[in-house]
Order: sequence, then C-alpha cells, then structure tokens
Amino acid sequence: MKFKNLYLIAVLSLLFIACGGGGGDKDNFDAAEQAVIDNTALVEYLQTHYLNEEDDGIWTITNGETPLMEQVEVQDITKDDISYKLYYLIQNEGVTISPTRADSVLVTYTGTLLDSTVFDGSSNLIWWSLTSLIDGWSYGFTNFKGGNKVVNTDESFYYEDYGKGILFIPSGLGYGNTAYTSIPQNSPLIFQITLQDVNKSDDDNDGILSILEDIDNDGNVKNDDTDEDGIANYLDVDDDGDGIYTKDEDIDGDGDPTNDDTDGDGIPNYLDKDN
Repeated sequence: MKFKNLYLIAVLSLLFIACGGGGGDKDNFDAAEQAVIDNTALVEYLQTHYLNEEDDGIWTITNGETPLMEQVEVQDITKDDISYKLYYLIQNEGVTISPTRADSVLVTYTGTLLDSTVFDGSSNLIWWSLTSLIDGWSYGFTNFKGGNKVVNTDESFYYEDYGKGILFIPSGLGYGNTAYTSIPQNSPLIFQITLQDVNKSDDDNDGILSILEDIDNDGNVKNDDTDEDGIANYLDVDDDGDGIYTKDEDIDGDGDPTNDDTDGDGIPNYLDKDN
C-alpha cells in the first residue's frame, strides 16, 4: 500500500483522551478483577476469530480457519500493581527502528470493539506522540518498526516495508472503567495498525531525547519530575528548577547537557540545583 502526501498533524482525536466522561461506580470498581475478565474475553475472541488474508479483515471461524490465538504474541505489562496481557499480531515487523514509549509515530489505524463496532480510525497518515495515548498503544507499538520513506521526483512520498499488525488491548490499558462516545466502560479494544515512521522525540526541545529523561529507568517518562514543579522532565525546559534552561547547562557546547557536571558530584548540571 502506498500513501502519497497524506501527511497530517493531529489536533484532536479519540486516542488523545486519557479518560472520557461518564464512568461507572469508581469506588466499588475492582481493576484487578476486571483485568481477569478482560483477558478471558480476549482469549475467547482470539480462539474464535481468524485473520482473512484476502481482505485483511477479522472474521468468525466457520470452517477450521487458523485462530488468531495461534498467531499472536503476548506482552506482559504491570500497571498500578495489576498484571495485564496485551496480545499483538505482527503481519510485518518493519525495517527501520522501533519507537520507545516516549517517541512519536506516523500511523494509520482502525479501532473496533469485540463486537466489530468501529469507533475510530484514520486511513490517512497521522503523527501521534505515544506519551499522549492510551497505554495499549504506547506499549504495543514498541513491538513494531517503521518503514523506508520513498520520495518521488515531485517531492510526494510514501513508505515501503513498514510495520503492520493488530493490537488486542484489555480495558485497563485502554479507557478502563470509563465510557467514551461509542466505547462502553470496561471495553477491550482492537486496533489494526500500520507504523510508517518513527520520530525520536525531544518534547521540550532541551537537547535531551524524551526517553533519556526517564530518570528512574522504568520506561515511563511521565513520573520523572526532578524539581517537583508538577511538570515532568520530558516537558520541562528547566529540569532542576535553578532558573537556567536545561539546554543552557550544556557547558561544553557539544549539544548534550547530560555529560556536564561542573562540581563533579555525579549529578549532571541540568539535574543539579547546586552545581
């Protein structure tokens, strides 16, 4: 499939919403129990459906077709001390690089519920920051790679050999116990996706890749806030709150603030108020 000049920057979409309106009974909700319920539903779905290679659709098994369960891989994820299983099927891995959970991805996608209801999608290429999306995406896309960009003589372009597959996401890595538009609460989600390109993000333009601002190395850049000002380091232009922009603490001018430690205490200047 070739996409020419279908390059869009998203302003607003369903996936950007971390939590929607109209939820269930939050006080009595048992997320761990729901994780078990979701996994049972996903396994049943994977055992009773197959991927039709002729139309790229997911259909109910009627004549001994190979079930999705025999084709998917499993990604074990722990969130808020609850174990989840994200199932994914790789139709094409891709050939360039895989994104981290802090990077941006150029994609197409279709999102459906287990009853085949389509709730969102884009056939046009669209950039997303994985830090702004549901956890099922930020984890799931790390299993794929981008493709090679081909530029035509008229400067239009398309991608070849890009990543392509399907994500089967439990509700705890989606919208959880919250209903949003046509997605009921506690709904597992299915996304058929392509990963065309990957951008190694520096969200605050401070000279440090966002993934390198994961100070505790837990893979989640959103919980690292050195100066405790309520702004995570990957979005904070002054990580240590000393009044000096992080990019200006690159003393040796090599473009990398992480290797400058004026007082030799093992803490780089951009994270050290006393340097």
